[in-house]
Amino acid sequence: MPAYEYLCEECSCHFEKRQKMSDAAVEQCPECGGHVRRLISGGAGAITKGAGGQQPAAPPCASGQCCGGGMCGFDS
Repeated sequence: MPAYEYLCEECSCHFEKRQKMSDAAVEQCPECGGHVRRLISGGAGAITKGAGGQQPAAPPCASGQCCGGGMCGFDS
């Protein structure tokens, strides 16, 4: 079941609710009873198990194209 994020327009309460996709959207805030709206979120993406699959891409600095920011640990 996906988790949907909601925001109360009255008290600004931010909460998540695990629901079936066929369930109706939540309309009332659990804190104050005010009107809530469902937020659009990026989701969790694909989750894979095990060591198989593709390796993460190397940062640009690993190929000699350093950004000069000094944060990745690959710049020279």
